[in-house]
Amino acid sequence: MVDEPPDRHRGEEPDPPDHSDDDTAVIGRAHVPEPTDDPDAPPPLPEFDPEERRELEELGEAGAPAAVRRVMPLEDKESQLIARYLFPTERFRGEWRRHPIHLAAPITVGIVATFVLGWLAGLLAQWEAGGNYPTAILVLLWLGVMGWVGWRVADWHFDRFVLTNKRIMKVDGLITRNVAMMPLLRVTDMKYVQSPLGRLLKYGTFVIESAGQDQALREVPHLPNPNELYLRVVEEMYEPAAVEARLGHESSESDEEERVGDS
Repeated sequence: MVDEPPDRHRGEEPDPPDHSDDDTAVIGRAHVPEPTDDPDAPPPLPEFDPEERRELEELGEAGAPAAVRRVMPLEDKESQLIARYLFPTERFRGEWRRHPIHLAAPITVGIVATFVLGWLAGLLAQWEAGGNYPTAILVLLWLGVMGWVGWRVADWHFDRFVLTNKRIMKVDGLITRNVAMMPLLRVTDMKYVQSPLGRLLKYGTFVIESAGQDQALREVPHLPNPNELYLRVVEEMYEPAAVEARLGHESSESDEEERVGDS
């Protein structure tokens, strides 16, 4: 004898299916609104509970927003050192000093020289050999070493890596100023290299190539935060409109904050 289907006209509904033996994990259920009688109306969208939506996004379901990598904040204005090298229609994007690891060698020399020359001066004072002349020579030698260390520190302070919407630049030198630049349109390859110490201290060496020719900017060591700086340069090369949009958004927000503060 065959069971007859339930009569829907008499208000009888079929029993819900039993999924007690089903191993399928239920992530969440969405409430689907009843369809309307208008045939031209768009199909109704399911309404997700906020908690279920959060779980779906965490699980990486289709349509979940992808994480966006943020780069370093853009500087508002170039320094006086760099402003003289930019033409009026050029848009400044940022300038960076070398990482302090760039001063590791001169500072180490200064510390070692201080200890060694101080030890020799004390030893000569105990022997009392030659009067005060050897001690004076050691003091002059120490002053010379410290002057060289100060020179290297000052050179590091004025050494800048610069990015604009047109080119990348490197400015260095105290007495003899060296200004090297490369147009972004001529950059054919760019990479950065980080040693284990560089990964720990967040610095790296940029290698930039242009049409297979050796350039003054081919290798720039000890640049800080190389990953963020790499993203900044690549974005300026391939997505300049995105940079302009972000700059316009940030400037509008700052203007709005100033207006609110003035009111």
